[in-house]
Amino acid sequence: MPLDPEERRDGAGRLSRRSLLRGGAAALGGLVLGISLPAKRARADKPRAVGAAMNAFVHIPTQGSVSLIMPAVEMGQGVYTSQAMCMAEELDIGLDQIEAIHAPPDREHYGHPIFYVQATGGSTTTMAWTEPLRKAGATARAMLVSVAAAEWNVPAAELVTERGVITHTASGRALSYGEVADRAGRLQPPTDVALKSPDRFRLIGTRARRIDTPDKVVGRTVYGIDVIRPGMTFAALMASPVLGGKLDHVDEAPALAMPGVRQVVVLEDIVAVVGDTTWAAEQGLCALHMTWSPGANASLDQARLWADTETASTGPGVTVRKEGDAAGKLAAGKRGAGTLIEASYELPFLAHASMEVQNCTVHVHDGVCEIWVGTQVPGYAQAGAAQVLGIAPEKVTVNNHLIGGGFGGRLEAAPVVTATRIAQKVAGPVKVIWSREQDIRQDMFRPLYHNRLTARVENGRVTAWHHRVTGPSILARWLPPAFKDGIDSDAIDGAAEPPYALGEMLVDYVRHENGVPFSFWRGVGPNSTVFSVESFLDLLARKTGTDPVTFRRGLLERNPRALAVLNAAAAKAGWGSPVPQSPFGRRTGRGVALMHAFGSLLACVAEVAVTDGGDVRVTKVVVAADVGRVINPDTVVAQIQGGVVFGIAAVLHNRITLAGGRVEQSNFNDYRLLRINETPAIEVELLSSTQSSGGIGEPGTVIVQPAVANAVFAATGTQLTRMPLDASLIARSV
Repeated sequence: MPLDPEERRDGAGRLSRRSLLRGGAAALGGLVLGISLPAKRARADKPRAVGAAMNAFVHIPTQGSVSLIMPAVEMGQGVYTSQAMCMAEELDIGLDQIEAIHAPPDREHYGHPIFYVQATGGSTTTMAWTEPLRKAGATARAMLVSVAAAEWNVPAAELVTERGVITHTASGRALSYGEVADRAGRLQPPTDVALKSPDRFRLIGTRARRIDTPDKVVGRTVYGIDVIRPGMTFAALMASPVLGGKLDHVDEAPALAMPGVRQVVVLEDIVAVVGDTTWAAEQGLCALHMTWSPGANASLDQARLWADTETASTGPGVTVRKEGDAAGKLAAGKRGAGTLIEASYELPFLAHASMEVQNCTVHVHDGVCEIWVGTQVPGYAQAGAAQVLGIAPEKVTVNNHLIGGGFGGRLEAAPVVTATRIAQKVAGPVKVIWSREQDIRQDMFRPLYHNRLTARVENGRVTAWHHRVTGPSILARWLPPAFKDGIDSDAIDGAAEPPYALGEMLVDYVRHENGVPFSFWRGVGPNSTVFSVESFLDLLARKTGTDPVTFRRGLLERNPRALAVLNAAAAKAGWGSPVPQSPFGRRTGRGVALMHAFGSLLACVAEVAVTDGGDVRVTKVVVAADVGRVINPDTVVAQIQGGVVFGIAAVLHNRITLAGGRVEQSNFNDYRLLRINETPAIEVELLSSTQSSGGIGEPGTVIVQPAVANAVFAATGTQLTRMPLDASLIARSV
């Protein structure tokens, strides 16, 4: 398989994160590269009007909207609209003529072209599905035109299509897609169809209104948490306050005596109260008397977790990238030429804390199982429920819904498994809802990471560089074939292939796990690596008396695309001019950061004001982005804005800490989100590009964190080395 431009080999001959994921996925049974048009027609999760399935993605009814089976899940990132634009572009229909339908669990037809498993994540939807959906639309159009051409006995090249109508201009004859759909659906699909050249695009690259907005505005949208089924009951649950603990004893009587409580479901690690309403279930849960056996995690506390990870970082690592003899050049210590600088950066556990708490409705009956949920992994959800019940996956129906925020938390099937374990003991459908407290305390958290960097700087240039990443491997559990040679390609993403020329390089990885459940979180591995690289570069600039933007420019002479993004952000932000004074705090600063990850290049400049007490207010954020070919610019801007807000909360406020094996945070009072009055002005500039489309759901979250930290560094002289910002430490810098 030839490598595309994003799949470069590093100095050790290893491939980029994207290639590693593809190679690992291949071990699962093959890749879905491009689109295959199987004879077997995939089913969707709702009936459609009479017509025909052109392929796994496109169904043409005799009348009404074209059904597009969406391979990626919508969770607020706008992919339903971008996927529809790609298909509609080639099918020659309008976005107003499309009905979006969730794809069912079906890896054969909807397996991710990069991951192979059926999943939405990693900011890969546009990268993965643009070409397959364009091919699906073009193939369907070719089949429809072929039928019309045969009926009129004219060459297909003489026919034009627009808004679902085929016209023979010379004779004035016209047929709608619906009139020929049934016959077209019986044709053998062509194996190779020509796609439009970019100069013929009428949708791709334009500002399109999101197709999911109208139903949301009027309240028609049904998220997983909104599902209502006939005869449905509601369940509230509680797990051990000590992570991984087991139930010792429960007195059910107080709950069963309460009005509206139906039953108490007791499992070894969970207690659930089932009631006629969510209120009855929650009140019943509060009335229970429970004792727990804490288990091995009772000794976990935050100080020990930090210390153990730092200790692990001094052990042997697995080489990810090796160019030259960086270790030897750095081992010379202060005796070597230039300046030797070392620093470590630590990132805490984080919860997902999406607007829609975890929930799942399940009905187990007659040897089958029906599930209503919003999930990023419908196939994993189906398999997990089937395993619980001991039935074939085909007997589990997953009705997927739009998601009220995923951020990686719904890349896990664990909530579906838990709900199924409860539902198999309940007659009729039951909706299991996590309280906000349980959603935060029993989350699978963004891992704790430690990054150690060492560099030698000579004459303003980095001549030797060592970056060691220490943390757990999510891929080893979530997609085992992608964990190869002891390397988690997600954990080191952003470290293995930085955009800069850094001289002789050594990048290595130490896998360290600590008993705390972990999963992907918006921004995934680059959260830690890009934050560390960009913070360290600011430290190098300061130590060598160089302006941070100027210092970076000197490392980007062989990367004009990255340099253009950096220059655009610096110019738009007025880099070099005085930072405006703020009524919030007398100390102000401006910070910069650059990243290349998820197939996209972003640069960010943040301005902050800092009080004498150490409180920080982000006053302005400027982002310049080269995301390759843009499908919908409005979506790109919106995702950058949302990611920036999400990332500011992480750098200013967010952390999950443990004491005695218990998560100390419980709700938004102590796990802070950014409030509307704290939101800065956000300006976004999109650079024109004809490169392949990159991802944008996560980069905004990643890039703003080091930019804000570097702005605080500029304002106070104190560098953030352990997230989030510590107001007391900043206050001492006055």
